Amino acid sequence: MIHLLEELKIEDFQKLTVSLRGNIDLRTNIIVFTFKGQLDAFSEKQFKNFVSNNLKNEYPFVIDLTKIDFLDSSGLGALVQTAKECKKLKLGFSIVGNSRVAQTIKLVRLGDFLNLKSCLEDALTYLKN
Repeated sequence: MIHLLEELKIEDFQKLTVSLRGNIDLRTNIIVFTFKGQLDAFSEKQFKNFVSNNLKNEYPFVIDLTKIDFLDSSGLGALVQTAKECKKLKLGFSIVGNSRVAQTIKLVRLGDFLNLKSCLEDALTYLKN
């Protein structure tokens, strides 16, 4: 099982679109997806594909958006769809965002639904419990 998880790790950010890059890491049986750039109408499809294509195991995961510069309603929609899939599969997940991203998520009252945490360590602790 560990061998499969090691295959998930991507050292460098992968170019998903002109404005979005993605990365995968493994932290104590929790997958951490890290994104940087813009999560918007132009990148939401690639975001969803990147996450779903790399969920080969039934391990909980964190979507780290602390390096996202811009999040629009399409990006929020992609996060909501991901959360709905996780809830259906009973798969643990959490979202971490910088102050701008967190404010956007809280503004539309999705913080609890998306298991929004203030930092990566809080998200990892949440998923270990």
